[in-house]
Amino acid sequence: MSIIGVTNLTKYYGKARGIVDVTFSVEEGEIFGFIGPNGAGKSTTIRLLLSLIHPTSGSAAVFGKDVVTRGPEIRREIGYLPSEVYYYEGMKVIDLLKYSASFYEGDFTKRIHELSEIMELDMSRRISDLSYGNKKKVGIVQGLLHSPKLLFLDEPTAGLDPLMQRKFFNLIRAENARGVTVFFSSHILGEVQRLCTRVGIIREGKIAEISDIRTLQQNNYKKVAVMAAGVNPAFFDLPGVTNVQSEDGAVRFFFKGDINAVLRKISGIPVTDVTIEEPTLEEIFMHYYE
Repeated sequence: MSIIGVTNLTKYYGKARGIVDVTFSVEEGEIFGFIGPNGAGKSTTIRLLLSLIHPTSGSAAVFGKDVVTRGPEIRREIGYLPSEVYYYEGMKVIDLLKYSASFYEGDFTKRIHELSEIMELDMSRRISDLSYGNKKKVGIVQGLLHSPKLLFLDEPTAGLDPLMQRKFFNLIRAENARGVTVFFSSHILGEVQRLCTRVGIIREGKIAEISDIRTLQQNNYKKVAVMAAGVNPAFFDLPGVTNVQSEDGAVRFFFKGDINAVLRKISGIPVTDVTIEEPTLEEIFMHYYE
């Protein structure tokens, strides 16, 4: 069953482009990644699905219900962590979370304490005393406290240190294991690959591709840097090698294909260092759409 269904969804802000003819679906129980550079239209899409803004044309349904006509009803079953979090600075964390919980039916006291413990959040502190990372933790607890069926995460790890990011990912996996569908928006490809089963790529307001993660990884470029004295860039003239550059004693290039071909080539010369890493999403776009 599709939890989210989007058909030709378009949003213009005056003459400025938001998104254009966006179509995709998200199935029940999956963690769906939504990736693209900043400004590609990720947050606009989420705000349309939450009925915080209305489309110029096209349609979207969540839980099979139209987002424009049944927005308030839909939002009772949704958790949302925006990319930027803003709160009443004078409130204590616990008071803010209790206030947030009051919008939903039920007693969420135990759930609030459990989530705060997982995220190492001190609920006795005032919002104004919190760092950006701790405010993000408040947003995570706030988004999950009512045990939503569908969770929207918009750049959720910004401000979290690596240890807390790991705890957050484990928390999201646990929520997904109990049946929560997750819509995970990010410009960090590595995060999406760690967490998601399927991904939609949005570029300049339009869907460029919908793919499962394994296929995306197989089609992905690797960024390779080889430190070796006197090596000629032409030495790496192999199928799948592009954008070869030589500077400061290092040869750098992109490679698409079986990485063992590059490793065999490298093994024939004396090297001082080798790095093989994922390119940034912007770099993948540059090569994917040339």
